[in-house]
Amino acid sequence: MRPILQRLIIIGAVLAAGAGVAAAPATEPSAVGLWEQVDEKTGQPESWFKIVERNGVYMGNIVKIFFKPGEDENWSCDKCEGNERGKPVLGLALIKGMQRQGLSYEHGTIMDPRDGAVYRALMKLSPDGQKLEVRGYLGISLFGRSQVWNRLPESALAPPARPASKGGAAKK
Repeated sequence: MRPILQRLIIIGAVLAAGAGVAAAPATEPSAVGLWEQVDEKTGQPESWFKIVERNGVYMGNIVKIFFKPGEDENWSCDKCEGNERGKPVLGLALIKGMQRQGLSYEHGTIMDPRDGAVYRALMKLSPDGQKLEVRGYLGISLFGRSQVWNRLPESALAPPARPASKGGAAKK
């Protein structure tokens, strides 16, 4: 009777160890974070997007715009539809409804604030989590355009540090 009990304990231990390994897959990177969109012709940054996840749905807001000389820094989305019409582009959610499938994100939309057009969207994250391919398309993904965005550190959005005051507290 004793050898059977020992075998059951060993088998149980092996199964438990195997279940622990299977239950803990390596964590994949996520698109959540700060991303830089770069002008494909000049290589200069155009805007930064902050992607967040809420209840399994991913969205991206434009959080910084690098305006060119002469561009309106109070740019509003005059051609947008619905409650976004006339709102400042800075802060708008341009990416909506994305659902994660591993390193891919699908079933969402992306809006072009220049003309208010809304396109179906796909996003694909690089395995190292540092590049995000963003594709907007009409109908099928074959008819679309892709851009590759670069991950930025979260600290890039932090306000600049204030210089330390000289001489300590003010005298009365």
